[in-house]
Amino acid sequence: MKIFPLVSIAAFAIFGTVSAGAQSYPSKPIKIIVSTSPGGVTDLSARILGQHITNKTGQTVVIDNRAGASGNIALDGLAKSEPDGYTIGVANTGNIVINPYLFKNMTFDPLKDLAPVGILGTVPLFLVMNSNVPAKSLQEFIAYTKANPDKISYASAGAGTTPDLAAHEFARRSGLKLVMVPFRGTGPAVQAVLGGDVHVTFVSMGPHIEFVKQGKLRVLAAATPRRVSYLPDVPTFAEQGFPGFETSTWFALFAPRATPKEIVDQLNGLVRGMTEDADLKKRLEANFVDLAPMTAPDFAALVKSDAAKWERIVRENNIKLEQ
Repeated sequence: MKIFPLVSIAAFAIFGTVSAGAQSYPSKPIKIIVSTSPGGVTDLSARILGQHITNKTGQTVVIDNRAGASGNIALDGLAKSEPDGYTIGVANTGNIVINPYLFKNMTFDPLKDLAPVGILGTVPLFLVMNSNVPAKSLQEFIAYTKANPDKISYASAGAGTTPDLAAHEFARRSGLKLVMVPFRGTGPAVQAVLGGDVHVTFVSMGPHIEFVKQGKLRVLAAATPRRVSYLPDVPTFAEQGFPGFETSTWFALFAPRATPKEIVDQLNGLVRGMTEDADLKKRLEANFVDLAPMTAPDFAALVKSDAAKWERIVRENNIKLEQ
């Protein structure tokens, strides 16, 4: 009789347990922690994913919204959850790759304590302006701002948010001095621009395209690599002298860092499978969310490169948050 070393038997037992657990996954309800309050694209993406998981696995999915502290409350809870695939989380770009460079005393590190699973979708940002401002293009707006120093303002949807950082980066690259007017979220920021209290702001287009169609907002530029199909007449920043100025927000699924690779891969497969569901695609596209399926390793590489990008932007623009 062949005698196996005890260490080999233990290793075999552990491996067998992990594989068996992954093979039976999921066998009970799944909780998705969401980094925002109900409403908005992050929450919408989580709910659509939850419905997709239920459709494919038959398991109930519970949505747990934990808003606050720019997503840090939700993701701290996720990072400290059992890494078994039954507590996962949906977060956006700012939560994962911007917060680490804005907050000094975080209780977790989203880049080290969370495992990237897959992107649910992305939305690009656009620079929009009150239609009464006498400028028809991005270059005309730049000239108008330089002719009126310290008088042109932009509405910030929140210090350190992706739209806010996009405005800082645009001002730096164009040599403009824009007066920041802070608001609690994109909705109030857009309303201020519509009312003429503030001149411009950066937004995703979903809830605001009707204002564009009505002529109340003028879109100056798209922070996209190419023009978008739903606004084909809007040139990109690159077309107007700002090569490489591309800013979008992604919404993605994460798990606690120690979650087994087999389960991460299964979850990634479910995320990528959303592209095959016509009804789910229609719901996302109705909110101008672009599906961006990729493997878990490819998404992890994107998270790493985006973190480097936003760290540079935060540093070069000397952005600090009071804590």
